[in-house]
Amino acid sequence: MEPPFDRSLFRKALGDGNIVWRKHTLEKMIIRNISRAEVLDALEEGELVQSYEYDKPFPSALFLGFPRNRPVHVVASFDETAQQVFVITVYEPDSTIFEPDFKTKRK
Repeated sequence: MEPPFDRSLFRKALGDGNIVWRKHTLEKMIIRNISRAEVLDALEEGELVQSYEYDKPFPSALFLGFPRNRPVHVVASFDETAQQVFVITVYEPDSTIFEPDFKTKRK
């Protein structure tokens, strides 16, 4: 599966620190004990699970990473023109909602 944006530009923006961390997202990360480093790891090294090419104002994607050997989902969008990554939400996937692969929703 391909992301709805240029992944090399996305990774460059991450490396350059061009990241917008929403206040709500940061608050949830604190509650969920997920660090910025873990989020960056999931975005840089994680697996693309789902593309949301029609999201507005920018296309977004769901990534699955395993920082500290635990599953973490990160939804991020990317403004290719401004070269900015927007971290939309971060959470640990619930095993009652997702299959053991943490990618597939249970029926």
